[in-house]
Amino acid sequence: MSTEIDLASHPHLPRGVRLRRDEVRGRWILLAPERIFEINGISAAVLGLCDGERDLKTIVGELAATYSAPEAKIQSDVVAMLKDLMSKRVLEL
Repeated sequence: MSTEIDLASHPHLPRGVRLRRDEVRGRWILLAPERIFEINGISAAVLGLCDGERDLKTIVGELAATYSAPEAKIQSDVVAMLKDLMSKRVLEL
């Protein structure tokens, strides 16, 4: 498993990790074996694009278009989030 994130990286949730909407509590959650992470809507939008097919460049471009934000800012925020999730072992490249 690679640990360096660059624009050619293809982030994805590893086997056993799922992104779900908890409708009862009105929140997004990331389910991992024996762990649950509550995440906000923007994090859910990012993770929804992390399908292993899209590279980081495509993900950043789609988010920049959706949120009308500069790609450089989106990229730095997304990379920081992905690194944090990788350290928790709920995201792979």
